[in-house]
Formats: sequence, structure tokens, C-alpha cells
Amino acid sequence: MSIPAVILAAGASRRLGRPKQLVELGGESLLRRTVRAALAGCAQVLVVVGSRAEEMAANLAGLPVTLVANDAWEEGMASSIRAGIRALPAGAEAALFLVCDQIAVDGALVLRLLEARRARPDAVVACGYSGTRGIPSVFPAWCFPELLDLRGDRGARGLLSGAAVEVVPFPEGDTDVDCPEDLPPEPGGG
Repeated sequence: MSIPAVILAAGASRRLGRPKQLVELGGESLLRRTVRAALAGCAQVLVVVGSRAEEMAANLAGLPVTLVANDAWEEGMASSIRAGIRALPAGAEAALFLVCDQIAVDGALVLRLLEARRARPDAVVACGYSGTRGIPSVFPAWCFPELLDLRGDRGARGLLSGAAVEVVPFPEGDTDVDCPEDLPPEPGGG
């Protein structure tokens, strides 16, 4: 069974001042780039939307994704994780979670994560960068109840710090877009 991907794209990007999901890199939004990366290894891609959901939906036109509405998006990341878990197909053995502001995420990374999951199907598979474990991560179904218990603007750090974690090196994982100074330079701009 193919592992579905869940892309967390519901936030308002307050620090950036505009939707980071729609920031363009190489003529394509970060959100579309992340969807394409997920499609390299996942037959089903769920995109959790909240703030500016209609703009996100318009940006994803033509891509084979399922939009998941997170009406509680203002709570923070935990609400989007819960929405993604609830939208998974019945019997899902695991789910790959991604965010769209990590500009180095690509299809090759997704395939490496899924290969690590095949090698250790009962382990959480997490990316390793900057001395920590983080997203993108594959969570087996045994994690779903704990993910459903998350609250506030926090992710699954507790699950990622456990012993049953397979780490895939991804040194570029800490390069993300949170503030205006994180934006990649425009082509031709000095």
C-alpha cells in the first residue's frame, strides 16, 4: 500500500507578511514544488489548508491533490497535523508529513524517506539536520493517536526524539522561509 503524504499548508505566515506557500522559486510556488516532491513517491497527497484556503486551492489547480480544510488553523501546527491524520484513508499504515517552506525538499528526499520506512516499517523516519530530527517525517500508524492528541503551535518533537527513529540525513533541512530575509534571491536581482 502506498503511503499518503500530508502537506501542512494552513498557516498565515505572519512573520513573512505574505503566504510563504505562494512564494515562487524558479517560477513555481513553494507549495506546488512540495506537492511535486511528494508525488515522486506518494500516490495520494493531502494538502491541509486554512488561512487563504481559496488562494491555495487556486495555486494547486491541475495537480492530483486532496484539499483538507483546517477550520482551527489559527491554533497552530497541531491542528493541521490532526486534520491531516483524520483525512487519511482507512487502513493507512503510515503517513509522510511535509511543510512547504523547506526549499531543499525534492522528490529524491521523499524517495529516500520512503526507502528508510520500508527498511524499518515500525520506526518513525525523520530527517536529520542542525543536530536535531525534524520534518519531513514518516509516522507509522501506531503514532496516529499521539499525533491526534497534539495541541497548540507545536509539532511532533516528542515522537521524533524517541529511540524508535530512523534518521535520514538532510543537512539542508534547516533552510526554510519564515522571514523576509529567508526569501531566495530573485533571478537577476543583485
